[in-house]
This record gives sequence, C-alpha cells and structure tokens, in this order.
Amino acid sequence: MSDAFVGATLKSTNDGLKWAKAGPEVIPAWVADMDLPTAPAVIEALHRRADGDLGYPAWLDRPTGGPLAEAFAARMTAKYGWSPDPELVRPFSDINQALQVLLHVWTEPGDAVAVHTPAYHPFLGTLASMERPLRPIQARPDGDSWRFEVPDLSGCKVLLLVNPHNPTGRVFSRAELEELAEHAERHDLMVIADEIHADLVYGPERHIPFATILPARTVTLTSATKAFNLGGIRCSVAHLGAPEVRKALDAQPAFLYGSPGVLGVEATVAAWLHGDGWLEETRALLDRNRRAIAARLPDGVTYRIPQATYLAWLDYGRPGMADVLEHEAKVLLSDGAAFGPGGETYVRLNFATTEPVLDELLRRLATMTT
Repeated sequence: MSDAFVGATLKSTNDGLKWAKAGPEVIPAWVADMDLPTAPAVIEALHRRADGDLGYPAWLDRPTGGPLAEAFAARMTAKYGWSPDPELVRPFSDINQALQVLLHVWTEPGDAVAVHTPAYHPFLGTLASMERPLRPIQARPDGDSWRFEVPDLSGCKVLLLVNPHNPTGRVFSRAELEELAEHAERHDLMVIADEIHADLVYGPERHIPFATILPARTVTLTSATKAFNLGGIRCSVAHLGAPEVRKALDAQPAFLYGSPGVLGVEATVAAWLHGDGWLEETRALLDRNRRAIAARLPDGVTYRIPQATYLAWLDYGRPGMADVLEHEAKVLLSDGAAFGPGGETYVRLNFATTEPVLDELLRRLATMTT
C-alpha cells in the first residue's frame, strides 16, 4: 500500500483527533479510536432522532432509570449473567468524568488508590491532579500473558480495577477477581470497576463483572464508546452498587456534573440493544489483526497477544521508541512511559483498522530493528 492510498482511504474521511495529530504520511495507531464505519443500527437511530424530536427528552427529570439504564441492565443480563438494578445507574459524559466525580465525593487528597500498572494514562493523570497517591499493583510477564502481584493495600481508600486491562489486554480470571475481593474486604476498599472493554473479549476468555463477586462494594463504569467506536458521543454509565457511595453522590446537586445529551443516549441504547451483528464482525476483524501482529513483528520486539481490547502492548527493550517510530517508520504509537510503572520500554499500538492499513503499518515497523 502506498502512502497516497493510506491518505486517500482514511485521512480524507477521518477528521477526528486520531488522524488530526498525525503528521504528513504518518499512520496513526495511538488513541483508542477505530478506523471503521459506525454500526448501521446506531446511524439509523441517530437519523430517526434527528428527524424527530430534539427537544427535552422524557427521561430528563429522572435521576435514575430511563432508557440508558434499562439498556445497560438488559445488556449485562443478556451478555454476562448479571442483572443490575436500573435504579442504581447514573449517567455521565465519559468514564474519566465518572471516575473524577466518584473520587471527589468519596475520597480526600492523600487517600491512596490501588491500580494495576502499567495503567490507562488519563487515570494516572486524574490521580496526580487530585492528589490521590498511586499504589501500583504491578504487571509481571507470565508466559504468553501477565500476572499481577497484589501488594499490601493498607491505607488505600479505593481499588481502581480496569478489566479487561488497558494496556496489556489481560482478562482477569474468577480466581484473580475473588482474590481482589478479599483484599477489598480486608482493607475496607471501595472498588471502581472500569469494564469499558468487556465487549471486546476474545474466546475462550470470558468477562466476569466484578459486581457479581462483591456487589455492595462495587461501582461499575462502562460505555458503548470503545466496542462501538463512539468516543465522540460522550455517554457512559455508573452502576452504584456501593450504597454509601450512592448516598454521597446523590447528595450532590442534580446537574452539577452534567449529563449526556439525547444523541449520546440514543446512540448508546441502539448500540447495546441492536448493534451485536456489527460488533461480531468487528471482533472477528480485530481477532485477525491481533494475530497478524504476532506473525510480523521484527525480532527483538516482545508481544503477548491480548485476550481483549484492540491494543497491542509492545516491548522494544528500550525507552523512547515511540518518537523513533514516528519519525523514522512514520507510525504514530502511544509512548509506554505515559502508562506509569512498567511501561518505560513499551509502546501501545491500536490495531482497530482495516487489514490493508495494518499491513502497511506492519511493513513499516518491520524496517526498524531494535
């Protein structure tokens, strides 16, 4: 594939952040957006809403429940065998906002937060800016996957669990989740479970909602934005299984933190209730892509095929490779150092793109030696 083909087929039709940041002739594979068409069910739902009533929605005066909460509960029941109460769901614009609000109402500066590291870097930025010290639960290579060594969590106030894990793509087993639940009970931790990548798990792995293991201590965060490529719609949910956290949040003024707009809710409901055909095809493409990477990386680069997500966590053995690859191979990746402890020699590659684009991207990476 030529650089001209890449530009003609993608950059001309993608004006979002992912491609806008890429320089001339650079293929971006950094931020977690897909280079794929939107699910037809979502497009149809948005067209119907735009052609109809864009006034105040009927659910606006319902702080709980509503179509978003009901669609969330229906999806969790159908896909994961968990039947959450829709009345315990609260809407947010995105996962980062939800996390910040929860930390604001439940913790104080100086309260430590345990996180599996390396970690999704906006979460690390939130902890730093809010003065909530990071307590790392460090990833260690374990054959073709990863294990996490849980330290003493004394003094922590919150366990922030990202499952499936970003950036490693690890799917936590029931035994691992039960061990974390024991730690949460022992140390009186509130658990914030970010499960936004749950719909991107590859068989035979299976996603287990943490709320099915420790419901009274868990706040579950999720959104359709990752699996259905809807990052710009600004819509997510928090299921407040922890009653004291729910009480603290509900004591806040109703509109202090904002809420999703009608189009975000419409898109999310359509994706969760009617988008699985599109998602199945997309996951099949991603499955092929994650395996193609393993077959074509240059010698010296370590890659453990992710069990979930569309993110490849690549160890080049030395820091600073994201800059080198951008300038010399013309491929824009995320610098692993931003993901905190354990990420210094890594880059993160987003493989949610078409097979021709991935082919060209891998061809470019193959020209670089470690």
